[in-house]
Amino acid sequence: MNKLKVHSLESFGTQDGPGIRLVVFLQGCNFRCLYCQNVDTQPLCSKAEIEMSVDDILKLLEKQKPYFKNGGGLTVSGGEPTLQAAALVELFEACRDHGFNTALDTNGGVFSPTVNKLYDLTDLVILDVKHIDEEKHQKLIGASRKNVLKNAEYREKSGKPMILRYVLVPTWNDQDEYLHRWGETFKNYKTVTQVELLPYHTLGVYKFEELGMDYQLKDINPPTPKNVENARKILSQYFSKVVVK
Repeated sequence: MNKLKVHSLESFGTQDGPGIRLVVFLQGCNFRCLYCQNVDTQPLCSKAEIEMSVDDILKLLEKQKPYFKNGGGLTVSGGEPTLQAAALVELFEACRDHGFNTALDTNGGVFSPTVNKLYDLTDLVILDVKHIDEEKHQKLIGASRKNVLKNAEYREKSGKPMILRYVLVPTWNDQDEYLHRWGETFKNYKTVTQVELLPYHTLGVYKFEELGMDYQLKDINPPTPKNVENARKILSQYFSKVVVK
């Protein structure tokens, strides 16, 4: 039985899927987002991580089960959870067998048969599409967006629900051109239940400082309410439900 490398847990999460959720943040990430708010989750191994089995997580879910109303359940986030896809397949199969709703909060950067299987087992995929332009994506994220789009297409073909997320970063992806291109790319997706617009913030800067890492967006301020509203209006031209988080 595979064990999961867990960074941290949130017992009563309300921002990562429907209802009240147990949120499991896994250790390790394949992206290097310049604005990462959890940079300590990036290394594949950490002294602070804990190993948890499927049974360990099922026990936590059983304890929290009375609070799982309105579709609540388990959300696995990160870091990037699909780096541990094989172990998650075991966990999500167990969740299915025990009647627990599952959500996967992912950057979409890993595309493989195992990840495909994980998507098939997942009740809700929350996919963060960080930039629609390939060159800009590589500069902002440190990796290609190609697998992200392949995973979005795979989920769309499944017919199962998906939330798309967009972190609005001034001067990087808040331009009208990119917002329209992003909307055009996904406007015909029938599985997208909503789009979540997340304004960039600097709450994770101190973690870079604690780890002795250079934060490269020092000169970037959070978007103004006017900029956020502009982005919401543009994306609302393509999607029926756009939520500012």
